[in-house]
Amino acid sequence: MDIHIDEPQPLKNIYMVFIGCCVGLLSGFGAVLFRNLINFIHNLFFSGHMNFFYNANEHTPAIVFGFAIIFIPMIGALLVTFLVENFAPEAKGHGVPEAMYAIYYKKGKIRPIVAVVKAITSAISIGTGGSVGREGPIIQIGAALGSTLGQLVAMPSRQRVLLIAAGAGAGIAATFNAPIGGLAFAIELMMVSVNAISIGIVTIAVVTATFIGYLFFGTAPALISLDSSYLKNYHDYFAILLLLVPFGVCIGIISAVFIKGIYWCEDLFIHTFKNPYLRHVTGMGLVGLMLYFFMFYFGHYYVEGVGYATIEDALHFIIKNPWLLLLLFVGKLLATCLTLGSGASGGVFSPSIFMGATFGGAYGIFLNYCFPQLGINPAVFVIAGMAGVMGSGTGAIMTAIVMTFEMTRDYATILPIMITVSIAYAIRLRLSSESIYTLKLFRRGFVLPKGLETGFVTAKNAVDIMAKNIKIIPKEQVQEWYVKCQTENNIQYVIVREGDTIQGILNSDIDAFIANTSPEFLIRKNFYWIDAKTTWVNLLRNIDLMKDHIILVTHSMASKHAEDILGVITYREIIQATKEHAFLAHT
Repeated sequence: MDIHIDEPQPLKNIYMVFIGCCVGLLSGFGAVLFRNLINFIHNLFFSGHMNFFYNANEHTPAIVFGFAIIFIPMIGALLVTFLVENFAPEAKGHGVPEAMYAIYYKKGKIRPIVAVVKAITSAISIGTGGSVGREGPIIQIGAALGSTLGQLVAMPSRQRVLLIAAGAGAGIAATFNAPIGGLAFAIELMMVSVNAISIGIVTIAVVTATFIGYLFFGTAPALISLDSSYLKNYHDYFAILLLLVPFGVCIGIISAVFIKGIYWCEDLFIHTFKNPYLRHVTGMGLVGLMLYFFMFYFGHYYVEGVGYATIEDALHFIIKNPWLLLLLFVGKLLATCLTLGSGASGGVFSPSIFMGATFGGAYGIFLNYCFPQLGINPAVFVIAGMAGVMGSGTGAIMTAIVMTFEMTRDYATILPIMITVSIAYAIRLRLSSESIYTLKLFRRGFVLPKGLETGFVTAKNAVDIMAKNIKIIPKEQVQEWYVKCQTENNIQYVIVREGDTIQGILNSDIDAFIANTSPEFLIRKNFYWIDAKTTWVNLLRNIDLMKDHIILVTHSMASKHAEDILGVITYREIIQATKEHAFLAHT
């Protein structure tokens, strides 16, 4: 019997480049529509106006009936729960785990409706005051668009998976005006394998989506750049770099608390409220109370939505009270856990950089009290904190470094960013082995790679993996072989032929049989044929077909005679190749 690879032939690279460009166009316009939808819903609920203009970098004015702010997130919760429960359960949460699950466990297939429902539910969650970001949704939206194109055009799953990565990276690039960050995200978290062609296809999508973003959002960075005058004294700058070490440790602890806090809240809400509507309304009611509290005592809602206005306040030293910054940090942590834990739809990038910014601002102000001679600009720690929580929490270190730079366009902070992210990630990894993305799937029993690993095994073919020490004997010599096998113990597999036809493989558990047993009972006849050039990926894709079968490797599927057998593959060879891969990936 043959192993049939039930997949279309791969498309030529030139066609994939064109499709990548189409993914970029769709993701770019998807980002534009998504942001406008957020603006519309936000304006409708907070001001009663029906328009699409809203600057997230400015604080939302207080609504006319102040106490009514409590009910706005609750109304949003009812709408979100209805859409999620009835149309797309995958739309709940922060989006990236679902895209990663589709890549590694569903052959790159995402239902098209997910893009629509995710856009609407996330826009409602963010627009009605939920403490979530827009990057997770646009990643899932872009991924769903890429997957949909990959299903409309016949292609193998590995190319469809690449389009998911392209859509995700393109969405990030258009939303944050961060093309390099979008590319880094796709490479770091979404791409199964990396080579020049795959990077080129993703790059085309990212560039196309970024250009669409430029047309609608302009070319300005997401956050206003800083004054780099703190670099004039390099001795003081070195001292600042040293002070970033304990800061990185604190950020790593914060990331671990954030990761565990979201899923602790999720478990609490699920076990306390069986009804999903009551669950989400309760969580968002608590968030509404927090919004009322901050507006009543401090004059702004602060923790609602993406929170860019508060990040700007910390970045430009508008909030000078470190205790208020710490209160905002704790408030955002709690509000995000309540929002996502109770069942909202939205991302974690924006809450991460909010928490990093507020804690970093408080830390920088505190250091100024302790070391006034250094003249520390708290903005250094604000930006480093943004990157630290983002990178260590998501596990996307390179993405965090590049995106934070692109969002501020301040190259002077690159060393503080790199130090903080590296230390924070190491600490978080010690406290929580899973990231905020992988833990969701890990809790369901699905394991994902922690990052790019060597492609040594994936580059191999069947001929590289097979056992070559084989012996072919005629059927009439089977019983004789059991006597001789003790002296030829270097033979791994014995293949039985009758004339020029293969009958099967001798059972390896030789000692379990007696010499006068009929040969028919000693021969395993469940085997497949494959071509020597069959790739590792195709072997794994069809491993369920193997079960207890043995694979015979031949020169060509047109030649299935005894003299054409090159080797044998069983689970033993698969496991050995996997062990080699793991050794190379972790040494």
